[in-house]
Amino acid sequence: MTPPHLLLVVNSDWFFLSHRLPLALAARDAGAEVTIVAGDTGKAREIRDRGLAFVSLPISRSGTNPFTDARTLLFLVGLYRRLRPDLVHHVTVKPIIYGSLAARLVGGMAIVNAVSGLAYTFSSEELHARALRPLVTMLYRLALGDPTSRTIFQNPNDRDDCVRMRMVQPEQAVLIRGSGVDCDVFRPTPEPEGVPVVMLPARMLWEKGVKEFVEAAAVLGASGHKARFVLVGDSDPGNPGCIPTTQLDAWARQGIECWGHHTDMASTLARANMVVLPAYREGLPKVLLEAAACGRAIVTTDVPGCREIVREGINGLLVPARDSKSLAAAIARLLRSPDLRERLGRTGREIAVREFAVEIVVEKTLALYRALLGDKWPASRLPS
Repeated sequence: MTPPHLLLVVNSDWFFLSHRLPLALAARDAGAEVTIVAGDTGKAREIRDRGLAFVSLPISRSGTNPFTDARTLLFLVGLYRRLRPDLVHHVTVKPIIYGSLAARLVGGMAIVNAVSGLAYTFSSEELHARALRPLVTMLYRLALGDPTSRTIFQNPNDRDDCVRMRMVQPEQAVLIRGSGVDCDVFRPTPEPEGVPVVMLPARMLWEKGVKEFVEAAAVLGASGHKARFVLVGDSDPGNPGCIPTTQLDAWARQGIECWGHHTDMASTLARANMVVLPAYREGLPKVLLEAAACGRAIVTTDVPGCREIVREGINGLLVPARDSKSLAAAIARLLRSPDLRERLGRTGREIAVREFAVEIVVEKTLALYRALLGDKWPASRLPS
């Protein structure tokens, strides 16, 4: 039997490597032909070295230039006509919208869309985001409207909101929580000694709550708490919520440590005494899964996505979004109690292994492929 051909379409090659590589490798090992279609930022060779085909996708991650977006749509229409895949799996906003439209125009393929989160457009109160909201809602309705397609949501709030806004029908919505965490790579280690390190690891976007983190650091410093406040991550110019490097430099002059982008996150998280992510809204933040798997206590916001991972007083502390004073109080509580940090971190590790291990996410996604493709999918090689 001819192996089914799967296309994984993502906005950038680095995002694929950080979030979807285990899925692609598992699909290949199950007997599928797998092609990655993504914006090329220089990681194509790394993808090909993994034994996966790669196609560079012309796409702009930011902005709504109609000519640029039309080029993306036409490219995908031509690609789908040429490759004739059995199933296309779109991840992130523009691949979902333009990939789904292209798939419906070409026809003859199963469609899976993975909504990573309703972040900037639906969480930001900036004029630009509010202006985009009706357009994005309409485009999502067009993209997700094929009755034979399935849409994966990472948390029930995003799923329910999209159903309520009539972007997707309830029977088409599938809940698979996150992209998983490799619990063999991310393992518990003892906390570092010395002045406690309070770490925010994320892309440097306003919606990640970086401003509130800096404000909380100032509050705690003024009240005499001894701690190092660390930002791990780069600016992301392709995102409209990007924090300028000039602002990061200004915070560094105020005593915030800016470590920049790190590729070995297991070793980086081992240098933290606690992990903080005061995001405004998330799909299901991978870095919190990694922190939990590393046995670190977490402070995050009581918002969709974050509260899927962190349970108040069990493996971390939850605070209101955009509230630097509550954030400072939660951080102070953990600074005062190493025993509490240890207890929360130990339970977080148990939750990560039991609920969010990457094998769980991969198996559920491959089962969805099988449900859509039937006998075309090599069932005998599907992980049990």
